[in-house]
Amino acid sequence: MSTDIEIAHSVTPQPIQEIAQKAGINPEELELYGKDKAKIPLSFLNPDKQKEGKLVLVAAITPTPSGEGKTTASIGLTDGLNRIGKQAIVALREPSLGPVFGMKGGAAGGGYSQVIPMVDINLHFTGDFNAVEKANNL
Repeated sequence: MSTDIEIAHSVTPQPIQEIAQKAGINPEELELYGKDKAKIPLSFLNPDKQKEGKLVLVAAITPTPSGEGKTTASIGLTDGLNRIGKQAIVALREPSLGPVFGMKGGAAGGGYSQVIPMVDINLHFTGDFNAVEKANNL
């Protein structure tokens, strides 16, 4: 069995603009951070633009000894729903500093149910989390 990092390095990420388009997000609305990350403006959350949908919350589960927990379950569920023809999107929270200091898992899932690029996720995507942390510590 391949390790998580070997699996992550074995695939080529899809351009974020293609992923956004599949989700019905106009690529011009994206604030790009390279080819595989982007933010969408808060105005995208306008209730007039939202379709009727369902929310599934995956919370407070204890990970297995191998590390499968909320993130892996959330990604697997989303992949499964998309596979059966539903339009599903997963929203994951940004990890704490635990992964950086080796104190906990990487909050990127595991095995074949993970988010890439794992390293960027563990180092806080675009720096927002670190900015909030530093402002709080001031």
